[in-house]
Amino acid sequence: MSKIHPTAIVSNNAVIGENVVIGPYAVIGDVTIGEGSIIHPHVVMADGVHLGRNVEVFPGAFIGKEPKGAGAIARQPQFERKIVIEDECSIGPHVVIFYDVTIGANTLLGDGASVREKCSIGSRCIISRYVTINYDTSIGDRTKIMDNTHITGNARIAEDVFISTMVGTANDNLIRAGFGDHITGPVVEAGAFVGAGATLLPGVRIGSKATVASGAVVTKPVEASTTVAGVPARPMKRAAEE
Repeated sequence: MSKIHPTAIVSNNAVIGENVVIGPYAVIGDVTIGEGSIIHPHVVMADGVHLGRNVEVFPGAFIGKEPKGAGAIARQPQFERKIVIEDECSIGPHVVIFYDVTIGANTLLGDGASVREKCSIGSRCIISRYVTINYDTSIGDRTKIMDNTHITGNARIAEDVFISTMVGTANDNLIRAGFGDHITGPVVEAGAFVGAGATLLPGVRIGSKATVASGAVVTKPVEASTTVAGVPARPMKRAAEE
């Protein structure tokens, strides 16, 4: 039997599974919540959210934020009013997940992380504290992105990637040209490693199992199984295939 705190506001159209706990002052729209999930106090879940089984959402998280196209921005956000968070995920305090996002099973979003519209995150990923994932970005299974890193819009990150803390990425070499086809984020292929404080410039490709050293600024493609370092980044050696 589910437990819903009397101060929580829950839509009559919400579908609540068995053994769900909804804490004080949570606001729950027309959603589906799988069995065994825990919704902590002050969580907001907008219409169209689907949670799998045994998902835990910690206090203050906002799931289902609508992108707003203020006059200051160059693009008009496009999105569907849906979010899918699969089984056994953990959504940390004050996480913000915009509409049109999918998150695979057993994935962790750390405190204060932000995921923009039209993003997909695979299974068994870690998106750590205060990471920002900008619009239309895909992240493969078992990838880890550490604290205070920014993943820019239109980035492509494959499976089994490790991106360390305070990494910056960019997607626009023509800043004054407005929003258009030239907006291209980096591509990070399977098994690559990006060290702390590195910067990946627009459109660069980091090859499979390559390593970007801490503090490097990557301006050109990095071949598979290669280590690069410096400003601008240059090859140092071939990494062992293992």
